[in-house]
Amino acid sequence: MKKIFRIFVFAIALVLLTLPTVSASIPYSTYTYDIYGFIMESPDAYVPSLQVDARYMGISSIESAALTDLETDDEGNVYLVDSKANRVIVLDPYYKLSFIIDTFINSEGIRDSFNSPKGVFITEDEIYVCDSNNYRIVIFDREGNYLRTLDAPRSELFGNTQYTPIACAVTKDDAIYVISSGHYQGVLVLNKDGSFIQFVGGTKVVLTAWEQLMQKFGTEAMEANSEDHVSKPYNNITIDESRSFVYVTTNGYISDEAETEAQYAQIASKASDYSPVKLLNPAGNDIMKRNGFWAPSGEVAAELVEGKTYHDVSQIVDVASGEEGTWSIIDNRRARVYTYDRDGKLLFAFGDGGAKNTNATNQLGNINNLNAIAYQGSNIILLDTTSSIFTVYSRTTYGELLMEAIHAQNERDFDTAIEKWRDVLKRNNNFDEAYVQIGLAYYRAGDYEQAVEYYKLAYETENYSDAYREIRKVNTQKYLWLIPIVAIALLVGIAKFFKYAGRVNKETALKVGRKSFKEELLYVFHVIFHPFDGFWDIKHEYRGSMRASWVFILLTVAYFWYNTVGSGYIINQLPVNMSFIYNIISVLLPILLWVVANWCLTTLFDGEGTLKDIFIATSYSLLPLALLGIPATIISNVLVADEVQILGLISGISYVWVGMLIFIGMMVTHNYSMLKSITTCLFTIVGIAFIVFVAILFSSLIMKLVMFITTIAQEIAFHS
Repeated sequence: MKKIFRIFVFAIALVLLTLPTVSASIPYSTYTYDIYGFIMESPDAYVPSLQVDARYMGISSIESAALTDLETDDEGNVYLVDSKANRVIVLDPYYKLSFIIDTFINSEGIRDSFNSPKGVFITEDEIYVCDSNNYRIVIFDREGNYLRTLDAPRSELFGNTQYTPIACAVTKDDAIYVISSGHYQGVLVLNKDGSFIQFVGGTKVVLTAWEQLMQKFGTEAMEANSEDHVSKPYNNITIDESRSFVYVTTNGYISDEAETEAQYAQIASKASDYSPVKLLNPAGNDIMKRNGFWAPSGEVAAELVEGKTYHDVSQIVDVASGEEGTWSIIDNRRARVYTYDRDGKLLFAFGDGGAKNTNATNQLGNINNLNAIAYQGSNIILLDTTSSIFTVYSRTTYGELLMEAIHAQNERDFDTAIEKWRDVLKRNNNFDEAYVQIGLAYYRAGDYEQAVEYYKLAYETENYSDAYREIRKVNTQKYLWLIPIVAIALLVGIAKFFKYAGRVNKETALKVGRKSFKEELLYVFHVIFHPFDGFWDIKHEYRGSMRASWVFILLTVAYFWYNTVGSGYIINQLPVNMSFIYNIISVLLPILLWVVANWCLTTLFDGEGTLKDIFIATSYSLLPLALLGIPATIISNVLVADEVQILGLISGISYVWVGMLIFIGMMVTHNYSMLKSITTCLFTIVGIAFIVFVAILFSSLIMKLVMFITTIAQEIAFHS
């Protein structure tokens, strides 16, 4: 009986251990996505959110509502803009109706009302309503009592564009930043009294390559017939945590392929010109930090269709500022929320177009057409314009741990931060930022060895360089006496080797008959420094050979293989252990193509070199790759990020050196003039392309023939 009971308990424990952990790495109440947009939790880990239908908030005639914006205040009250019913709905922190602003007595003592309001902003004392079709901003106190009206400002900079405020934000200095529909010059900055100050943060115009060419070289008639290009207007705005800077968003870069590609290009380059979200200072300069793997722009995925890459970039429609320097944007195209820290690093993303993928459009938590986002303390509120609802997402245990870790980090409480980040990793061990922050804590504590290990786990090269620099400094001081000894020994050894090779080459020049294998190998050091004499003697004095040529090819293969597996971390964060056979093919195939194409061409143009001569000359020209590349690969293991250009210089020298040797080798081998050699080399490259094309065509025909014969055989076997 005891044995049966133990088996039963063991089975129950096993089942419990295999159950999915709900909200293990989910910051809010839906799926969590990693930096590349892949789902990290199964749908079984879905946590329901609070979905609030306006019909249950004590609001009448909600069926005719068109909710376009929402905001919250410091007390947790929620403000909804109903542009269809021309009103602002104010809810308490528990989403019960407090009051509605629809009519008011204006400063002239006349009853007034809104006309299609679009946006709202809340300060400590006031409510700013963008009364769009009345071309003004109306201000109320926090109880909904009318205070004043800011009528349309006047400026010659407006031209014929109608001032139509759709969103606004107010800084702690009472500067009013306004997004006006149709104003492409940027964000309007107004005084407290509503007078115009300036435009700031104008976006950059996207032009195709053809349009840029027309601007530079086109005639006046061609320019007159071309399309007018203006900057794209912003579509939303909010204030940052300090109330000194403003976040602005635009979805204007997705109207055509050129604009889509421009937005996608800045995601990787981290430039701000075409970014769909910016952080502007009072001068209108973008001061957003973009230190993550990708710039804050929402989706980074690309789709390959018929051999062409398409970038389905995000359509950013709103931004909200949260606690601890975090901020979120919403992608209307995917109904998804992306949240970043103050350094622009992606913390998490959640959401999906639930109503697009199911008939149950009223299912709890479904979102379809996102239009607005706001923080309510630790909650996130999303407004879905396809139905009269907004959805409240409460933070999970994982999200709380994440914010606690960021708080400890911001407070410079590094011991607590390490503890919290490790708790985060227990729930999401793919979270790179946790590894980076733990590494930073170890770095500040002076434990550089541990720091570099954590940086490696997150592929963080910049901080890795700082930590490794300290390790290198310690090792340099420790072995300072050994460094000059090793350097002198290497220099003396190299000098003696070249002196020995030079002596052997001089003795071999007087030798009659067949040269030894050693003499053929060492002659390459004369060739690379004296190419004209060297290649002449290879052909006419038989100083080179096929067997030595194969050695130099294998040495080149060894260099490329070692470069893939032996480069330092700062050069190669994801080393791939390619097979030696693959490296042989990748080196030998281009050499053989060059040799065959050059021989075929020079045979027709009185070239004096045979196929063997071309092969030997080409092979002897390859030595600088290994001669400079192998030491450079070794050196890469002790370099930091700002020293990597040294390797680029060495690599560039080696390839230029090899190219010059091959060119001179072909000129001497075929006894061509300089001009004829240049022409031959260029046409050799064309010949290589032709050979590759014919080879691909021939292999395709062979495959089709094999498939044809196989099909016939199958048909015969089937009918027999």
